[in-house]
Amino acid sequence: MNVALFPLNTVLFPGGPLPLRIFEARYLDMISECLKADVPFGVLLIKEGQEAGPSTTHEVGTLARIVDWYRGSDGLLGITAVGTQRFRLLSTERQDDGLNVGEIELLPDIDTMLLPAEFSSLPGILASVIDDLGRLYENLERRYDDAAWVAYRFAEILPVDLAQKQACLESEDVLHCLRFVDEVLHT
Repeated sequence: MNVALFPLNTVLFPGGPLPLRIFEARYLDMISECLKADVPFGVLLIKEGQEAGPSTTHEVGTLARIVDWYRGSDGLLGITAVGTQRFRLLSTERQDDGLNVGEIELLPDIDTMLLPAEFSSLPGILASVIDDLGRLYENLERRYDDAAWVAYRFAEILPVDLAQKQACLESEDVLHCLRFVDEVLHT
């Protein structure tokens, strides 16, 4: 499977929102094509480099599907995308316009697992925080009994290092991510 790639200084998790303001021609074209063809684009965390220039990325990212768009008062295109599925980047090719396109393999979804009793305090904390996060989260499907969903929401909103967020995205062990979140919240 080939997808357009959007390297960013953020980690997108499945089910999580991603607001973007688009100004580079290559990404304006990419967003237009994604909207026309109703296809996702791939979001990868930058290892080295910058969002507006050349960069190298991590190999595991998340597909993003555009759910809303608008033209800002400054003329820039704004979009909201939602993470859908994790993927592994197999190879990349840089097009003439500077857009990177990657061959990817989809990673299996983390199995749905009921939130273990030892983490029973987390849904209440998360619910109170999400309610204060505004528009991005108001239409988000809420699954407070799903261990992966709770772990991903905390990992995306906690003020932790991007490398730690990336480690949660890459992990197949949702309990490891929940232990990490619990440790951060209780230290």
